[in-house]
Amino acid sequence: MNARVAAFLAGFLALGLPAFAQGVDLGSLFNTVKQAVMPADEQQEEAIGRDAAATLLGASKPIGNAAVQDYVNKVGLWVALQSDRPQLTWRFAVVDSDDIDAFAAPAGYVFITRGLLLHMHNEAELAGVLGHEISHVVLKHHLNALQKAARMELVSQGAQYEANQQGYNSDLDQQLMDKVSNAARNLYSTGLDKGDELAADRAGVVLAARAGYDPYGLLAVLQTLESVDPKSGKMQLLLATHPSPADRIAALSAAMAAGHMDKYGSQAEGKERFEAVMKSLVAAAAKPAAKK
Repeated sequence: MNARVAAFLAGFLALGLPAFAQGVDLGSLFNTVKQAVMPADEQQEEAIGRDAAATLLGASKPIGNAAVQDYVNKVGLWVALQSDRPQLTWRFAVVDSDDIDAFAAPAGYVFITRGLLLHMHNEAELAGVLGHEISHVVLKHHLNALQKAARMELVSQGAQYEANQQGYNSDLDQQLMDKVSNAARNLYSTGLDKGDELAADRAGVVLAARAGYDPYGLLAVLQTLESVDPKSGKMQLLLATHPSPADRIAALSAAMAAGHMDKYGSQAEGKERFEAVMKSLVAAAAKPAAKK
């Protein structure tokens, strides 16, 4: 890749990525952005997901608490195994950020911020949030959104290109990159369509129920987030990329009632196990306040 291409890519996504992902060298994302406008098989999806995950983790690493990371991976994997894509190599991580958010990348990469984890009360809530993100991957929401947006951007600008299984004509690379940049930037800065988020909520509670958890855990998290000051900087990214907690609560409550999910409401919450694992993380979070 030439220096001009690398410099361009290093800048354009940094303009619209979440705060914890800005300033990252994104040159390696070029080839996968090109792939994103073509139908992707599982191997290509893995390549796209791997680069997207590396991008998002470039400026804010996973927390150094091995016990918490292991716990979240075990809960996440168990929920993912209840999905229609259990064969993916699922990977979960708690990101060292005070932002309240969770996000996924194609091929089975799922991340939750420390800020969101600290707002949870039991394992069922964690399973519900992870189920939501797992559902995005299973339904290929991010992959499809990038492909759709990239194609629309290219068509709207009148770009002429011809793609085949061998890739793109080299003299169109710069033009393609220019047109796809907005699609990639918007995917990370404005989020998925509202319908995709609500669909992931519905699918996520089903996965949590299949895994043996109280499916109302996700609703409980949304109710907690509804009480957080919307002007808080910690909520800025979540509110920019998702429907409001109130809208999600209304839609999910109606869907769960129609699906008679109340019959699973007596399933496990896992509060004691959750609190035992989270003890060190909660203590660490409380230290700065204790010094004041």
